[in-house]
Amino acid sequence: MVEGPRRRRILCISFSDITADARVLRQLDVLTGLGDVTTIGYGDRPDAATEHLAIDPSLPSLPQTPAGVALLATRRFDRVEFKGPAVQAALAMLDGRRFDVVVANEARAMALAHQVADGAPVLADLHEWAPEERAHVTSWRLLVRPFMFHQCAKYLPLMSAVTVVNASIGEMYRERFGVRCRVVRNAGPLHDLRPQPLVEGRIRLVHSGGAVPGRNLEALIEAVRGLGAGHTLDLYLVPSRDGGRYLGKLRELIDGDPRITLHDPVRPHELAPTLNAYDVGVFSLPPLTPNHRLMLPNKIFDFVQARLAVVFNSAPETDRLITGHGFGTLAPDHTAAAMRDTLAALTPAQIAGYKQAAHRAADVLNSAEDAAVTHATVAELLGDGAQPVSRSEPPSSV
Repeated sequence: MVEGPRRRRILCISFSDITADARVLRQLDVLTGLGDVTTIGYGDRPDAATEHLAIDPSLPSLPQTPAGVALLATRRFDRVEFKGPAVQAALAMLDGRRFDVVVANEARAMALAHQVADGAPVLADLHEWAPEERAHVTSWRLLVRPFMFHQCAKYLPLMSAVTVVNASIGEMYRERFGVRCRVVRNAGPLHDLRPQPLVEGRIRLVHSGGAVPGRNLEALIEAVRGLGAGHTLDLYLVPSRDGGRYLGKLRELIDGDPRITLHDPVRPHELAPTLNAYDVGVFSLPPLTPNHRLMLPNKIFDFVQARLAVVFNSAPETDRLITGHGFGTLAPDHTAAAMRDTLAALTPAQIAGYKQAAHRAADVLNSAEDAAVTHATVAELLGDGAQPVSRSEPPSSV
């Protein structure tokens, strides 16, 4: 009996709970069509994975141990890059395994991916601008920021391909590290939905995302508390890994206001149908880091697929989508007052028009184009002769 060709073996690394990570789940949907996929990360096995290697969720991916912090503080980055407890656990689980291609999600996974690839091509999906991901946090800025710059300078030239969330962030990688990036946005799949009619006398606001400090959720709550009784806000929040402390602070801020409701998160494929019951998707983020300033979050695509009007604070990448497709309006800044005043000025007729514009935009603002980029990239790497990503120019100093 003649056996068919061997299925390619693909490793997907993500230091996240993959079952709740919409971007990685979309990536897996593509990878599973190209081979047998082993995932390694926190949480349970994603449905698309052939095999899942679960990392203890108590283990951080960064070297947050006394010895690791000392090495970060003294800039001994080559000695510390494998000292993260989750990285060490992953190395142990992957010892002796071989793969045809490795996908590293976010820059913190690049060293591990390069180590376990053992010469196989590596795709780095950097998502956003890794070197200053949490630069608004003092300890992160002083200890981790220099380490992430070092990791990018060391490993980006060794990657066979690099993808990022938008062209603006891709240009930053080109300018600083001399590598060209392909764009894979955070758009979700096309949903067969229709805009829901407004309820007379009520405007139903909604937000979905992570319950993470710095996401400015307090401003949304304060904005709604400054509006009339006809505005409601529903929050679908994914808890952060802080034992529920931040969610507890948000509950205290809401203080029993009957117009503001905290919900448990829903699975990514259920999000658009759930949000479809509302009228306006809201989001406001202070530009504390380059990622904030150049944001193109998955929630804007989720709101479009849910056929909602949107109100975001102004930012270049989201402004282009909102004004170009006409499905919402912009708050002038990230403050609660700006969000309150922008929402107060919206009429039901405007909201209905924005929802119809979102319905038209849903046909193009979905993941089909992005899935094609990921498929073409990985298929190329699975072929013969995959080479490290070409430099566009010498990198600037780091």
